[in-house]
Amino acid sequence: MLHYPARIELGHLPTPVEEMPRLTEALDGPHLFIKRDDETGLATGGNKTRKLEFLLADALEEGADTVITAGAGQSNHCRQTAAAAAQCGLKCILTLTGSDPGVWNGNLLLDDLLGAEVRFVGDVTWTGLLDVMAVVADEVRARGGKPYVIPVGGSNPVGAAGYVAAMEEFMGQLKERGLNIDYIVFASSSGGTQSGLVVGARAFRFEGQVLGISVASKVDDLMGVLEQLSADTAKHLGLDFHFSRDDFQVNDDYLGAGYGKPAEPERKAIRLLAQTEGILADPVYTGRALAGLIDLIGKGTFDKEETVLFWHTGGTTALFAYVEELLGP
Repeated sequence: MLHYPARIELGHLPTPVEEMPRLTEALDGPHLFIKRDDETGLATGGNKTRKLEFLLADALEEGADTVITAGAGQSNHCRQTAAAAAQCGLKCILTLTGSDPGVWNGNLLLDDLLGAEVRFVGDVTWTGLLDVMAVVADEVRARGGKPYVIPVGGSNPVGAAGYVAAMEEFMGQLKERGLNIDYIVFASSSGGTQSGLVVGARAFRFEGQVLGISVASKVDDLMGVLEQLSADTAKHLGLDFHFSRDDFQVNDDYLGAGYGKPAEPERKAIRLLAQTEGILADPVYTGRALAGLIDLIGKGTFDKEETVLFWHTGGTTALFAYVEELLGP
């Protein structure tokens, strides 16, 4: 068994693995299953809960009193970080790109209910957010506090360890049920989930394919992140693993109009999953990845006798911030 660093219990784990027979029938494709990380708990759940179990443990070990992180206005990561901080008795400061929308719904409403301090920082790149958080951290220190900075998406070696542990959990579920999975398909964005899954797949000898559907970046931009983060995560866990570009599968064909801009493919995918399996997907991450999976099935990428698992990474709270887009023509 792999030895993990400090971890606290925040999630409702293990999350279920469920068959999706009606969606399988509707798509006339491979056998479909889903891993329900939308049910991790922590203010409506999502994949970041797994990362935060390690990140918040690290923050507490360091004696932090304030957690600082960043993301887009409807960031699922920020919402879960705010919930984790509240549960651990820590202050939380969220630095969000863009400007105040005036009406706070979806994740923004929950950020406020959870007691987070929300700061809109304008048109800032993901890299620029690191500088913004460094300034905020200096402010906290200046008033006598001790900050703990979490990168966008919780995607560093500490956070990615959460998805190494998730793969161990998943492999146990497959063994218990006698299931064989040929492909795991999921939304890939800041790289932490995919890096953790790839490290875990090697550590626990998963023999299937791990395919990330990029929701924000082109393959070339994401590959460097995945290679470095996977290597750093393995090292963090005491694993002597080395990675190259060939170790990662990323599909960037479904970026559409850009990050956070759902259109017809996402609308159709969200409705199809909801109306066949009663499961909700979000418009930014899981909806886009699901749209990609549906298109790949239609193109015959998977053999009908293969088994494909869609790893649901959560985010359904954001549905309520995209009413017009989801009900649009």
